[in-house]
Order: sequence, then structure tokens, then C-alpha cells
Amino acid sequence: ILLFTKTNGFRHEEGIPAGVALIEAIAKRRGWSVFHTESGAVFTPENLARFDVVVWHQVSGDVLDDAQKEALKRWIEAGGGWVGIHGAGGDSSYAWSWYKDVLVGALFIGHPMNPQFQDAKLVIEDRAHPATAQLPESFVHNEEWYSFDQSVRAKGYRVLATVDETSYAPRLKLLGMERDLHMGADHPVIWSHCVGKGRAFYSALGHQAKSYALPELQHLLEGAIAWAARLEGEGCN
Repeated sequence: ILLFTKTNGFRHEEGIPAGVALIEAIAKRRGWSVFHTESGAVFTPENLARFDVVVWHQVSGDVLDDAQKEALKRWIEAGGGWVGIHGAGGDSSYAWSWYKDVLVGALFIGHPMNPQFQDAKLVIEDRAHPATAQLPESFVHNEEWYSFDQSVRAKGYRVLATVDETSYAPRLKLLGMERDLHMGADHPVIWSHCVGKGRAFYSALGHQAKSYALPELQHLLEGAIAWAARLEGEGCN
């Protein structure tokens, strides 16, 4: 596993170390090796060839140069696996359009404020995927709930979980400003898809450190990494 946590935008000071510790613990238990870095220099064809899966944990901002971007794109398209966690899909604009349009597949448009963190009902739509196989059909989770400019379902991505908008208030209220963040009945927050021969997975969960102590999130990330690394599940051959 190449575990990447570089930030040139918002830095999740709380969630980054908690997620790193969890992924390293999962890897130790499963017998996987992990290389954790915040240097974009690792993204070369020669270096990427040593890895099965790249995890972008809370990455934000423009973090790779053009050659590094091209190396990652080609590696994924040739069969590499990518897992994005929370902030990795949480920028409101991107210098790299392929990352937004293809790898993540949707543009972040905001999250609630006042209150920022809310309990909401998470609905697991697909429990046949290794990432969601051990999760209940639905459960209440406390999160900074992301909204996006579109549902990735329309692009053919495999939606694994949605958030029930009737169970929380998807509105941004800040300094006298109020903005509607409703996506409607179809509000995906966890999904996977194929990028060429590669496997891509994104979860909008995981802002708070306490999330990584939850069995549900632990099962989710372990299954996601195993799927992206082609150790479990099907697809993207």
C-alpha cells in the first residue's frame, strides 16, 4: 500500500493520523506492507510498479506535478488500485480535471455548518462489495456530510451507500449566509468503479478521528483496500 497524505489545501489534522494508524494496523494484521509519505516524488512509473494500491487519505489541493499526475493516471488505467478517503474528494475546484471527472467522478459543493457534524442515516445499497459486505443495511453515523454536484450513479459508477437527506439538515449556515446542499433522494457517499483496467473506490466518510475507531468504518476501509488491490471481489479485469 502506498499511503499518501499530502495536503496543499485544507488539512484534516484530526482525521489524518487516526486514519494512518488504522490503515497501518489493518495492514499489519493482514500481512500487507505500507509505505506512508507526503512527497509527490514517489509518483513515478518505477516507484508505482512496486505497489498494488494507492490510498489518498485526506489529500487536498494540487499535490502532484504534471509528470506525477500522468504516472498515476497510467498506473491506474493499467490495473492499479486507488482508494480515496473523505478530503480526497473534498475540494471545490481541481487543477487536475481527470481526477475530478474520472477518478472521483463528482465535484464537492459543500458540507453543512451550524451544525457541521450531524447524525444521519447511512443506507448501504450494495452489500455484495467487499467494502460493505460486513456493514448493516443501514445505521446512524455522525459525520461532516459532503454534497456533490451530481450523483455518480448517472455515470455508471457502482453506488455502495447513500445518506438519507431526511435524517439530517443539508444546509450551510455561516456568517449570515445560508446555502442549500440537498442532492435529493439519490445522495451517494460511497462508490466504486473501473478506470481502464484499474479499480477506484471513494468514501466521503471519515472527517473525525473518532470515526476510525468504529467497526463499520474499519470494515469499510479494509474491504475497500482489499478490493482495490484485487485481493477480494470482482470487476475491472
